[in-house]
Amino acid sequence: MREVGAFEAKNILGTLLDLVQQGEEVVITRHGKPVARLVREREHSDARDRARRAAETIARLSQGVTLGGHSIKSLIEEGRPRA
Repeated sequence: MREVGAFEAKNILGTLLDLVQQGEEVVITRHGKPVARLVREREHSDARDRARRAAETIARLSQGVTLGGHSIKSLIEEGRPRA
């Protein structure tokens, strides 16, 4: 993993993108503190795909599940104070 200051990163962005495309991670710092991380887009796409599949699985598994004959809306309303 390579660390680069923000000023330098601005001047060599193309080179940094080449490094990231080759699989290297680049951390951009400001005053010595990390503020951003450049990583290959594919890694994020994989995480989104996993999250989407997990949400679909939860939706599929929750079909037909009841809450003792109550709807979520009725339970929420029951917990609210009456005005």
